[in-house]
Amino acid sequence: MKENLQELGFFEAVEERRSVRIFDQESPFDHEQVKRCLEAAILSPNSSNLQLYQFVRVPESSPLKDPLAQLCMRQKAATTARELVVIITRRDLWKSRAEANFQYLSETAQNQSEKKVKQARNYYKNLIPKLFGKYPGWTFLKKIIAWWVGLRRPMVREVGETEVRISVHKSASLAAMTFMLGMKAVGYDTCPMEGFDSKRVKKLLDLPSEAEICMIIGCGKGLPEGVYGPRFRVPTSELIEEK
Repeated sequence: MKENLQELGFFEAVEERRSVRIFDQESPFDHEQVKRCLEAAILSPNSSNLQLYQFVRVPESSPLKDPLAQLCMRQKAATTARELVVIITRRDLWKSRAEANFQYLSETAQNQSEKKVKQARNYYKNLIPKLFGKYPGWTFLKKIIAWWVGLRRPMVREVGETEVRISVHKSASLAAMTFMLGMKAVGYDTCPMEGFDSKRVKKLLDLPSEAEICMIIGCGKGLPEGVYGPRFRVPTSELIEEK
């Protein structure tokens, strides 16, 4: 059963979005809107267009929903959610995603300059493997190379294993934020959660061993008591600086 909801503009959605921790169990909830917002999230910017993330939907009708909510430390944002969306990172898919980009470039080469196509192909065939590849001692060597090149010219320094992992989670987080703003725009609320037993969640959802859980987002129509107090932010002067 669908609910008639008024869609909001961008700035309205940003201003009205809150992390809601208690969701309405009685009002209708349109799960198709979750799909719509996830499809919008796929359009989010991401590092090298590799899209090394996936969304795992667990609606209220799923037999996994209640066990998953329990593994979210029984937070009300999980137990009352009408749907839970688990956002996972998939760094292990970098080869297939790089190849997909390479093939796309090959198919659309006639619409771009030869130089640009050559640079892009080199990026996915040579640079990406060097950045994401895992070989004994490779992380240390990459850092040495970055340091050495950086002595002579500007150079990306974040090339180690930890930095690459962080980069993948950044991309997943950008998609998560787009999803949450989309949900608010169509009249629903969300709550991103980091409090969960990641090991048990991976087992429950039968996730690949290489997958990492970025966050779990509870979705639904928020109740007033689900907003824990007025919004607080430090002064903009402490957060926005101009040089």
